[in-house]
Amino acid sequence: VLLLVEDNPGDTRLLREMFNEHGSDGTELTQVGCMSDAEKHLEHGAVDIIVLDLGLPDAHGLEALRRARAAAPRVPLVVLTALDDESVAAQALQEGAQDYLIKGQIDTRGLFRALRYAIERKVMEDALFVEKERAQVTLNSICDAVICTDVSGNITFLNLAAEKMAGWSRQEAAGRLMSEVFRILDATSRETAPNPIEIAVGHGRILHLLSNCILIRHDGLEIPIEDSVSLIRDRDGHSDGAVIVLRDVSGAQAMALQMTHSAQHDFLT
Repeated sequence: VLLLVEDNPGDTRLLREMFNEHGSDGTELTQVGCMSDAEKHLEHGAVDIIVLDLGLPDAHGLEALRRARAAAPRVPLVVLTALDDESVAAQALQEGAQDYLIKGQIDTRGLFRALRYAIERKVMEDALFVEKERAQVTLNSICDAVICTDVSGNITFLNLAAEKMAGWSRQEAAGRLMSEVFRILDATSRETAPNPIEIAVGHGRILHLLSNCILIRHDGLEIPIEDSVSLIRDRDGHSDGAVIVLRDVSGAQAMALQMTHSAQHDFLT
């Protein structure tokens, strides 16, 4: 089902002729002449794709796009308009249009190729969103802190455990250097531990870093940790960032001390 939002009878007739020429017998074309009617239709009717003119009686330019996107945020949308403006076209694509086509500059074959690609891209976007959400839920369910950085060491992601461990929110930490948000020291010497990202780049593999380290939280609290780092690589195999995993070992250390104390006490008695 294709919803055409177009108030010009001549352009509507031309598009219907393109459908007949293309032989799209399985496609149902519904036309409305204003954005208000489009919004009413989208409330109740199932639509596979929207073809939108930006010069409507009750909505002009990007306002028409924004209203259509608000009414049907998950439906792929292609702009087909006489408004030949590169800046508007660029902004329309940024705001969710799958394509921006100029009337009189596209033939039947090009139009239907654009519509097909728009639907396919939307399907891929939805699949990627689901995968991203699944990954985010998985990372947030992990007890260890997971931090992602770009190749310069600037933080791009923290899971919930990392936020709690560092005492920084994801928003506060975003774009800051890993070494600024996660201050890691040698517990004995109190010297700053080597940069894990630089070490990983030098070795090119997953590394478990120095033991006997502590993390200084944002509020000054010290947490004994173990950490590992692995590189993120692009398609060409070049380093594109890193994933650092920090584990709070304060509980394990307390248990070890208790076992040592118990063993010494039993020996003395």
